[in-house]
Amino acid sequence: MSSIERSPGLVVQNLPAALKLADYKLIAFDMDSTLINIECIDEIADAVGRKAEVAAITEAAMRGEITDFKDSLRRRVALLQGVTVADLEAVKRERLQLNPGAAALVAACKAAGLKVLLVSGGFTYFAEHVRELLGIDFTRSNVLEVASGPRGGTLTGALVQQSWGDICDGAEKRRTLLEVASLLGIEAAQCIAVGDGANDLPMMGAAGLSVAFHAKPAVRAQAQVAINSGGLDRLLEVLV
Repeated sequence: MSSIERSPGLVVQNLPAALKLADYKLIAFDMDSTLINIECIDEIADAVGRKAEVAAITEAAMRGEITDFKDSLRRRVALLQGVTVADLEAVKRERLQLNPGAAALVAACKAAGLKVLLVSGGFTYFAEHVRELLGIDFTRSNVLEVASGPRGGTLTGALVQQSWGDICDGAEKRRTLLEVASLLGIEAAQCIAVGDGANDLPMMGAAGLSVAFHAKPAVRAQAQVAINSGGLDRLLEVLV
């Protein structure tokens, strides 16, 4: 089935039969450039004059040109060595904003009985902030290692090992979606996954409904719903 432009900037293809919001039980969101307006790692790198270098790697990874997301993230995080916690706070305070329609879509989902998952290749420092802003139920993201002692309050350029691993890549996003679905006692077909980059494709492929938001071409091509203009709440034009 070919794609159909429902209205300007909203493209659909191969939609499932169930198209009421209440038919779904979980919605999973990527964070950077999906729920929020920035790629946090690029903005953090700006504090040490390395934004262009880090952003180039980020862009290539999101387009799928760098296939090893873990390696690309480790390379970028290493360039953040010496960034202070105060720098992180400044990014959160001065640069991070919710994307248009994010609050409205999350509120509509919660009102319809869905649980909300934020699953990000970004960082817990920002994910917890977004969780509080939106009342999100579950999160999974990466933890930046902060030096203690005389150099306390600065990033080491490494990530912290967590119970599930150290990097939330595409495979981990998919596994997390399925893990939360299992905890909720629901099927993958009752899940929605929303993202913009190549590392979102595994979870989008596992979900009953995949949504691309202002996404890279390869992601738009594979998503059942592509929101190419306007806010996240345009999904509600499809799910009534």
